[in-house]
Amino acid sequence: HVQLVESGGGSAQAGGSLRLSCAASGPLNSNVAMGWFRQGHEKTREGVATIGSDGAAYYADSVKGRFTISKDSARNTLFLQMNSLKPEDTATYYCAASFRFGKPWLTDPQPNAGWWGQGTQVTVS
Repeated sequence: HVQLVESGGGSAQAGGSLRLSCAASGPLNSNVAMGWFRQGHEKTREGVATIGSDGAAYYADSVKGRFTISKDSARNTLFLQMNSLKPEDTATYYCAASFRFGKPWLTDPQPNAGWWGQGTQVTVS
């Protein structure tokens, strides 16, 4: 079965950086899009960034210019480089894969569809 495992979360000072990784294993279709989503305390899950099988990337307005999504297809690994972190970036970050893609997936995560990791906590103070 498909498994997504996030790593790289932790604590950072405002203005600092963190890099998240997501290792994918199992029979994941090469045509799926992958993405990062986050959920703050008592908030709904929101899209952060997605990247399609063609490499096209989409970002939430709140992270544009600060976060960069990338993937290493040979290693089945997804990354999220987070710079200029702000306290409002504090959340549990989830890696996901889906046949949905682009802005529709970014704005409507539908956590019950596709494949999701268990999440990694990011705390910015």
